Amino acid sequence: MKKGSRTRSFGSSQRINHDASGYYESKLYQDLKHTPQAYSQADLPFPNSYLDKTIHHSSEKMSELPDNCLHLMITSPPYNVSKTYDLDLSLAEYLDLLKSVFQETYRVLTHGGRACINVANLGRKPYIPLSDYISQMMLEIGFLMRGEIIWQKGAGAGGSMAWGSWQSASNPVLRDTHEYILVFSKGTFARKKQDRENTITKDQFMEWTKSVWTMNPESARKVGHPAPFPIELPFRLIQLYSYKNDVILDPFMGSGSTAIAAITANRHYVGYELDQHYIDLANIRLEPYLLKATSSLLA
Repeated sequence: MKKGSRTRSFGSSQRINHDASGYYESKLYQDLKHTPQAYSQADLPFPNSYLDKTIHHSSEKMSELPDNCLHLMITSPPYNVSKTYDLDLSLAEYLDLLKSVFQETYRVLTHGGRACINVANLGRKPYIPLSDYISQMMLEIGFLMRGEIIWQKGAGAGGSMAWGSWQSASNPVLRDTHEYILVFSKGTFARKKQDRENTITKDQFMEWTKSVWTMNPESARKVGHPAPFPIELPFRLIQLYSYKNDVILDPFMGSGSTAIAAITANRHYVGYELDQHYIDLANIRLEPYLLKATSSLLA
């Protein structure tokens, strides 16, 4: 048997069968050691009446859903930056809203379920590190942080023209061409396969376990929503963090990109959305994907 690598003072290029126990036993981790939480509650079946549906009210109270009933949450919350669908909230009010939603997310996720949050940091005077605020919030709720993905928006990012002081050290301004995807687990990092089916390919796994993803943003004009994310983004997360036929939650459903990705990947979805216009838009976008999925089942 090939001998695995071990953590060294200057690292190791080998990652196959890598033994990092020495690192995790160091003082850096002595107060952070994770013991999987005892789990006495059984997973509950997801109610069929809400399967592949978007529910028209706030996700601050997901009263329709029982505890421990779904497997993965993917969302991009509204950024509260005065887009047409945003509420005008203070930072504290906005974070309270997110905390209410993510506490409910924690409740409805199964043991070992995952939560993925796409977020951009905001402003410059001062800079608002939303990704930091949300990461800390999720830890306070009880989630375990798995890591973060940098979404590099590629050629489609455009880049802000807010240069600050042009070609001067007086006050140059950084122009963001990336966002974050924060990834968490409930209770334990592992979720046993049992009789479930993986659908991710070898090439997808090798590429999508890298922490930087490059993909172009979605066109707001084309979709009809002020801030859609590309279907490819939730599709990758679904392939990486869930099994076939799992239920995927988006508590800020918007134009339905998460739902489309779920159907495409042979999963189910449930969403929450306050604006009926966007529910209608999502349903229109979903129609061809649902038809294709139904045709595949009948073939």
